[in-house]
Amino acid sequence: MSIEGRELRNLLGRFATGVCVITAINKDGEALGMTANSFASVSLEPPLVLWSLQNNSEVFDTFSAPAYYAINVLTNQQLALSNQYARKGDHLLSPEHYRLGRHGAPLIRDALVSFECELHATHEGGDHRIIVGRVRDTVARAVGQPLLFYCGAYRELH
Repeated sequence: MSIEGRELRNLLGRFATGVCVITAINKDGEALGMTANSFASVSLEPPLVLWSLQNNSEVFDTFSAPAYYAINVLTNQQLALSNQYARKGDHLLSPEHYRLGRHGAPLIRDALVSFECELHATHEGGDHRIIVGRVRDTVARAVGQPLLFYCGAYRELH
């Protein structure tokens, strides 16, 4: 069986996901963010999570192997942040959108939860790099609803 890339993408889009902004500091000391929905838990002991980075991403060098980075799970009130950091050429974090975490990774303010990670491993995965991080710290809101993505559109829990 052969499946076309567009067809596979449409079918994968039927899996509802949360929306995250991945953040890291580049070699020039600037805080960058990029929207992703390829986040997953790997292990509880040790605490490992992963996300996937497209090999031709314009910010590949910053996000392919940072010492520390954060995965920030957005709330349904942060749709504008998701759109902003999903655009090509618009990855520089606005200072009012983040603060630095305990290990120096930028944490998105008011995210549902932020996982501050230390790079654990990277793996080739076709046209993506799989980034595995060891969770070193977390910051979570007491309340809030997630921003969801399903079938090519943002969604909310009802």
